[in-house]
Amino acid sequence: MTKTLIPMDDIIESQVIAAISSENQIQEAIDSSCNVAFLLQGNILSLPHFVAKLKESDMHVFVHMDLIAGLSNDVSAINFIVEKVKPTGIITTKGYIVKVAKKYNLLTIQRLFIIDRNAINKGIEMVKDSKPDAIELMPGVLPKAINQFATTSHLPIIVGGLIDTIQEIHIALETGALAVSMTSNDLWNTGL
Repeated sequence: MTKTLIPMDDIIESQVIAAISSENQIQEAIDSSCNVAFLLQGNILSLPHFVAKLKESDMHVFVHMDLIAGLSNDVSAINFIVEKVKPTGIITTKGYIVKVAKKYNLLTIQRLFIIDRNAINKGIEMVKDSKPDAIELMPGVLPKAINQFATTSHLPIIVGGLIDTIQEIHIALETGALAVSMTSNDLWNTGL
């Protein structure tokens, strides 16, 4: 089961990530200039098809474990993802799922919701323990938090949530984010 993982920094060519929250966005993501997709919807029956379709278009696909209907957060779910779905990696808010997924040689993104200083401090401790390949900070319009995570964790930072303008994308990138994920497909073809 051992394979060489491509570092997250090398996977992200377009700094805009297609965050797919409905099935009709799959084709839009394929048609966009994005090379990475976050799959935020689906169920255990549709998931293999959705991932295969995106991968056929040379996209790197990350499945959000916490948002797929019928998928639990345990070793069996990770095994199913590895054997039947075969994405590039997973996204989760749960540190223990990051640890399990890494044992299965999946790339991991830990999503953190930053609501106050305490959430920043707890988030930093969580990622020190779980050691994900990247962090996704939510909401993405938090330049101060982005900068603090970028300078203390030394992990690739992806931000998402509440990003509505090209200016907000630039602010996130300038303060330390490697990439920005968004469901707003109007911004998927920014050329970044």
